[in-house]
Amino acid sequence: MQEDKYVGMDVHSATVVAEVQNETGKVLMQTILEMKASTILEFIRGLGGTVRVAFEEGTHSKWLYDVTRSHVMEVIVCDPRENKSQGNKTDKIDCHELANRLRGRLLKPVYQGERAQRAIKDLARSYRNLVEDCTRAMNRIKGIFRSRAIACGGRSVYQPEERKQWISKLKGERCAVRRLEQLYRQLDFLVSECQKAREVLVSEARKHCAYKLLATIPGIGAIRAALILAYVLTPYRFRTKRQFWAYIGLAVVTRDSAEYGFVQGRLVRIKKKSTTRGLNQNHNRILKDVFKGAAESASRKKFKSWVQAATASGVSPEHAQLNLARKIAAITLKVWKQGVPYDAKLSKQGT
Repeated sequence: MQEDKYVGMDVHSATVVAEVQNETGKVLMQTILEMKASTILEFIRGLGGTVRVAFEEGTHSKWLYDVTRSHVMEVIVCDPRENKSQGNKTDKIDCHELANRLRGRLLKPVYQGERAQRAIKDLARSYRNLVEDCTRAMNRIKGIFRSRAIACGGRSVYQPEERKQWISKLKGERCAVRRLEQLYRQLDFLVSECQKAREVLVSEARKHCAYKLLATIPGIGAIRAALILAYVLTPYRFRTKRQFWAYIGLAVVTRDSAEYGFVQGRLVRIKKKSTTRGLNQNHNRILKDVFKGAAESASRKKFKSWVQAATASGVSPEHAQLNLARKIAAITLKVWKQGVPYDAKLSKQGT
């Protein structure tokens, strides 16, 4: 009978620290491997039995996942935020904890997707990084004026035809002017690269069958459809819309305590209002921004009457926007799973 082996790996740029445990938790081996595919596969083949491997998500996780997945029974790439431990921390302690949690089925896997889906995800990350760099450069430009108490609201401060007028407001501060000119050149370059990245991302997204379906949903334009494809990868990861809401950060968590008490000797449930709060951790912030932006766009067009009806019934504008974002997310999941374009009947779907 083949013995099950549980391997925890602590991965670094040059080395992999690995521990092997058996079914009872006995440590069979601890070793340090060179970060090479041939070395890692030789180690795995030498273990024998049924091998399960776990390591944390990071820079090398996708590469290591591709290397090991066809040579072991199971590979789990887990979220490092879920594995925080108290006390001492070393590479050997980390891989020991991973092996323990893998053996106890206590690790929550992070979906890796297929290799064919990596292209659109890489392009989406490139686009998002350029957007963030543009925002950073724009903030620095405004920071120069704000530090001198010069009002600079709006976007005119970035426009090429108005830059001379803004530079003149620095009143001969040579070094500040030089820095501002450098930031303007940097912004022009980043905006140009961002536009190119956007075009390449949308072009890649159009190769996917679901792109045309997602683009039919109100508020979901070309770039939002591409980002949803890149960061969701497949809708079948989510059994229900509530799981999808939790993943994108639109779920509401209920906190309750002391639900029962004794009244005249009888155990009864105490009626009190539960505490609710938004889910702020371990979600995809990019997708949250996508659906919040889609709700803002749709509330001005297709769903304008829906938002007006919600606010007229006493719902605050902020909660109406949140409910609309959740509705659009639910519609997105349904359209994608069913493989049919958006239809107005889907807007009746509950949130």
